[in-house]
Amino acid sequence: MSKESLTPAVSWTLPALRKAWNAAKAEVAPWWAECSKEAFNTGLDALARGLKNWADSRAGKRAGRPVRFPRFKSRRRSTPSVRFTTGTIRVEPDRKHVTLPRLGRLKLHESARKLARRLEAGTARIMSATLRRDGGRWHVAFCVEVDRADRQPTRPASTVGVDVGIKHLAVLSTGELVPNPRHLQQAERRLRALNRALSRKAGPDRRVGRRPSRRWQQASTRLARAHARIANLRRDGLHKLTTRLARQHGTIVVEDLNVTGMLANRRLARHIADAGFAEIRRQLTYKTHWNGGRLTVADRWYPSSKTCSACGAAKTKLTLSEREYACETCGLILDRDLNAARNLAALAAAEIDTAGSGPVAGRGADHKTRTRGRVAAKRQPGTVHAGQTGTVPPQGGTTDHVFT
Repeated sequence: MSKESLTPAVSWTLPALRKAWNAAKAEVAPWWAECSKEAFNTGLDALARGLKNWADSRAGKRAGRPVRFPRFKSRRRSTPSVRFTTGTIRVEPDRKHVTLPRLGRLKLHESARKLARRLEAGTARIMSATLRRDGGRWHVAFCVEVDRADRQPTRPASTVGVDVGIKHLAVLSTGELVPNPRHLQQAERRLRALNRALSRKAGPDRRVGRRPSRRWQQASTRLARAHARIANLRRDGLHKLTTRLARQHGTIVVEDLNVTGMLANRRLARHIADAGFAEIRRQLTYKTHWNGGRLTVADRWYPSSKTCSACGAAKTKLTLSEREYACETCGLILDRDLNAARNLAALAAAEIDTAGSGPVAGRGADHKTRTRGRVAAKRQPGTVHAGQTGTVPPQGGTTDHVFT
């Protein structure tokens, strides 16, 4: 077979896809001039990113789960969105209107005063604007280049360990228990009613070419708004928690949880997804950088729950039903989540105390705790009286602990 008979290679980069589209748009889409060029550019950019992620995943250049080949997205099933990168993109002086290309002047439901103040002061510059429909409403999100001032946490020397869970959304090493609001569980009754109402309407049927009725569309919109409200409540609570932690403490320690593997648990998958474990770590990653703090991520096999926060002895096995940690060595009895949070805080303190002096003693486990003995205690075992933890004082400092 000659090379002339083979299908010519096509580049998957955005400039190459854009060039191919410009050459074929007059024939395949004669109506292209009626739409903004950003609508086509948004789809081509998403296609280029998807193809690159798929190719990198097959070549082993991309970490994480395998990425499948991009699939066709229908305009009826996918979320409508478009990103504007060129043209007139500005916030009007009244701070209640924005101007976008081809769409003109749009009224905002909320005031854009925070963005307008930065634009007027010259500390921000709009790079792009993304218009997206979510929950029956249109949202516009601006990608802005911001000049951030150097910040410092309220207590730079404070170290706090954060243990996330289902019973409590987060347990801090200071003893604070952050309740889990369980937004999805509270809205289950309303969601069931909306789903039943939607199932009684005449929905779309692609087999016979039937379009959905107007009542089905109205019921679908009500269900989408209910889900959007749950997501907004969850997002608001997580932002308030992570912002408070990043502004107050200089060092925050979290665990590297295998959230994907945890979601395989049929009994707890819904509660784990509702809590948003991965979102907490994602927000803390950039908020600690903004506020001048430091985020430490413990190893995935670090036995924070199995290790005694007083003497450092590690248990071989600790079932999920055991809500209190009882140490057989020193007699400490403590809530298991609080015990794990204090161990996380002590881990960061050990890194600070031994900086520049070689490997940290008890840094973390390199594999799962074995059944034949102890693995990777956080500190070298010592002597301590029962009832005394000797790790994190109420103020959150951890560097004043003296080992015996």
